[in-house]
Amino acid sequence: MKSITSALFALLFTVSVFAQNTTWKLDPAHTQIRFSVTHMVISEVTGDFKKFDGEVKSNGTDFSNAQISFTADVSSINTENEKRDGHLKSDDFFNAEKYPQIKFVGKSMKKVGKNKYKLTGDFTIRDITKKVTFDVTYSGTASAFGQEKAGFKLTGKINRFDYNLKWNSLMEAGGAVVGKEVEIICNVQLVKQAS
Repeated sequence: MKSITSALFALLFTVSVFAQNTTWKLDPAHTQIRFSVTHMVISEVTGDFKKFDGEVKSNGTDFSNAQISFTADVSSINTENEKRDGHLKSDDFFNAEKYPQIKFVGKSMKKVGKNKYKLTGDFTIRDITKKVTFDVTYSGTASAFGQEKAGFKLTGKINRFDYNLKWNSLMEAGGAVVGKEVEIICNVQLVKQAS
């Protein structure tokens, strides 16, 4: 019985070691981390983060149950308006000085259709962590210049008030200057790392 238990333990250990045997890194030159929020009810403001980092560990090119971690540098936020970017970095919103990073740690990457996944994980802004789910489209892999790359598009939404992004000015005609719902759109390219 002891030998069977030992063999089973060894098998489980081997599976856990080799289940996530491929490491991928974000390609910053071909990845965009974007967001969109309603402005004055009638239009939208879009922006992105210029500095970010991320890693994915997968079983080869099968990204089911991949281990995913991501950070974005809050001070790199860019909406093409210096005054607005400064306001977003202030304590009214992100407080970049006290909380310099946005973080995401994946907890589940489940295939739900052909090239379609649901990615669920812990999303942290300021000092608040909430569970969020992204819709993911996997575009496949390609090899170029001696590198293997994988492409994805992620979309999802968060309520900014859930993360204490608290500034809320109301217009005279009714409605908020900045909407509470933020749409997140990420075009991601990963580069396979040498083993």
